[in-house]
Amino acid sequence: MDLGLTDRVYLVTGGTRGLGRACAEVLVAEGARVVVSSRSEEAVGATVSALGETSATGLAADNSDPATPGRLIATARERWGRLDGAVVSVGGPPVGPVSAIDDTQWTAAFESVFLGAVRLARQVVAELDDGGSVAFVLSSSVRSPVSGLAVSNGLRPGLAMVAKTLADEVGPRGIRVNGLLPGRIATERLDEIDEATGDAEAARAAAVAGIPLRRQGEPVEFGRAAAFLLSPAASFLTGVMLPVDGGALRAL
Repeated sequence: MDLGLTDRVYLVTGGTRGLGRACAEVLVAEGARVVVSSRSEEAVGATVSALGETSATGLAADNSDPATPGRLIATARERWGRLDGAVVSVGGPPVGPVSAIDDTQWTAAFESVFLGAVRLARQVVAELDDGGSVAFVLSSSVRSPVSGLAVSNGLRPGLAMVAKTLADEVGPRGIRVNGLLPGRIATERLDEIDEATGDAEAARAAAVAGIPLRRQGEPVEFGRAAAFLLSPAASFLTGVMLPVDGGALRAL
């Protein structure tokens, strides 16, 4: 199936590693062009080089910086003269239980994971025309808490409700807003979470045993789901929170 992404332009924050990088790779493979960002200028440069400079550009930017959305939007318009949507992805917040996360960590995570994402989406949808699309990269913690990820458990459900509310607001303009709920996708972030348990191998085995497909997902599998939700092929889907987890979530 042709997703209809050729020559469309998308912002991909957190696009130099993990799930954001997977989204950028699939979008480019499907003919789209991307503006990737992360806090590391070196990582941005390496990613643009890997994706190909005819299809990708990027800049070092922090999602918690109020200037970041404007810089990303301007980059897309200056390079390709259009903007069709965004993948709103940020690095994972600190690992740990509620009792171990202090106020400074909560505040920093809120600024980056929550407020930074809301700010970016708000400014992007203001720039989009009919057919534009935004995808929030969230977590399965939107529907069920994940042990040891107190900050994610606290912030991601709120972002999901913001995404659904925004979908209602911009739907009359023909703009779609959706969310993706990744489960265990084999990224560096997942390795870090497993290592934090003290026995990464045991943690991985126990988690996989609870997945109906009995394996972790590959980043490209997540990227394909994101590309579909962003694309014209998903033109009647909005306000959706799509689990990409091999069936691990048991709730409807």
